[in-house]
Amino acid sequence: MTDSDLTALVLVGTLTPSPERSSSQLLGEQVLAELGKHGVGGTVVRLVDHDVKPGVQVDMGPGDAWPAIRQQMLDADILVLSTPIWMGQPSSVIKRALERLDGELSEKDDEGRLLTYGKVAAVAVVGNEDGAHHVSAELFQALNDVGFSLAAGAVTYWVGEAMSGVDYQDLDETPETVASTTATLAANTVHLARRLKAAPYPPSGG
Repeated sequence: MTDSDLTALVLVGTLTPSPERSSSQLLGEQVLAELGKHGVGGTVVRLVDHDVKPGVQVDMGPGDAWPAIRQQMLDADILVLSTPIWMGQPSSVIKRALERLDGELSEKDDEGRLLTYGKVAAVAVVGNEDGAHHVSAELFQALNDVGFSLAAGAVTYWVGEAMSGVDYQDLDETPETVASTTATLAANTVHLARRLKAAPYPPSGG
């Protein structure tokens, strides 16, 4: 099996619609670029550009954009959530995506496994306030709850000076520590995704 067998989906939780610039979009794209160095193809979806209905079902009816996004997730091996920090929390847009992922708890394969089993998740966080570790902890737990696996070092983040107006997208260059952390995230995530694709989790007894 080669790295090119893998694909990734990056869900961006910025509150800013396209075509405006977004720091979380930028970091998400950088994660995808690093995954690409391992032969992984992928797509970036800015969630706020789509009418994702509130709810905890896989399909909330007419006009709901989630089923199409969900199909992209099911077709991918790797899911990346990229979010800004708002009031020390993941964005409301990313939280809505997590609520919709809750619907996966009712979806199982012929051997009783969630359809998300064998898929690997990673997280990217940006903000100019404290809270990157808190945000990643919330997302890690939620992603694991709905069946995703996480590799070592499954988060990359940038947090600027508190109460300042400098955004990640305004930096002249990517800080070396962020770049190296993103590279590690990509390498470990691809490593785990390849292992799980080659050796799936055992059938579930539930």
